[in-house]
Formats: sequence, structure tokens, C-alpha cells
Amino acid sequence: MSDVHLDSAVLAALQDVMEDDYPVLLDTFLADSEERLRLLHQAAASGDGQALRLAAHSFKGSCSNMGAPLLAGLCKQLEEVGRRERLEEAAELIEQIEREFAIVRILFKSERQRYRS
Repeated sequence: MSDVHLDSAVLAALQDVMEDDYPVLLDTFLADSEERLRLLHQAAASGDGQALRLAAHSFKGSCSNMGAPLLAGLCKQLEEVGRRERLEEAAELIEQIEREFAIVRILFKSERQRYRS
């Protein structure tokens, strides 16, 4: 697993805390993230800086909690774009978020495979 994309210390702590529910946590994060990406696109398309800021903030927290620091950092940048109403910058950042999430998704699915029974 690439420590650049996922923080192995955070994942180890989550495994310790969640125990048998750790795979459920991974599945929930992946499903939830798909919805968060949809909300980012919707807010950007409607030109709603406040909705963009809130959606990016929420996704940032989720990514931080799950040990995805690059993804969290991109969400933080997008949150600032929404806060400053600089929506012309949103599309490129959302594209970067999608690319990073694609990597994180693969890594989490690989992590999830370790827990198949």
C-alpha cells in the first residue's frame, strides 16, 4: 500500500478500533465518497460556492479520518475555492480529486480484499 496516498498508521489505528467492522468501514467510506463527489459536481455546476465549500469540507474530514492525506488536502483546496467564491477554479480541482480518489478506491478495495471470508 502506498503511504503517499494512504497513511498506514491511521489505517492500523482504525483496524484496532473497528476490529471486525473494519471492512464495513472501508465499504461505507467508498460508497459515501461517491455521493460526496456527486455533491461536489452538483455544487460546482450550479455555481453555489457555499454548497461547494460545505461538500468539500465534509469530504475533507472523511478523507482525513480514513487516512487519505492527499485527497484531504485537495478537498481543503476546494473548500477554500468555495469559500472565496472562485468557482472558475473548481473544475480542475474536482478533476484532481477524482483522480486521487480513483487511486484511493483501488487501494481501499485491495485492503478490503484482505478481509474477505
